[in-house]
Amino acid sequence: MKSFISAMDGLSKLAKIVLAIPFLDIIWVIYRLIKSIDQNNTLGIILAVILLIIGIPFLWLIDIICIIINDNVWWID
Repeated sequence: MKSFISAMDGLSKLAKIVLAIPFLDIIWVIYRLIKSIDQNNTLGIILAVILLIIGIPFLWLIDIICIIINDNVWWID
């Protein structure tokens, strides 16, 4: 799990933005789930599963904005 997290964190800003476009944004939801599992964050796991099932339509936009500003997606961890 740590290798997936570090691989996603190590991507270039452009690659992160491409992965944040609609329908590819599922990768960032999986990233959030794995990151929460790795840190044993129960609330994060529950929220990531809800996002995985429901999928918030505007989440990709939030991800792109956060990547541009912080070079990382927003998450509670």
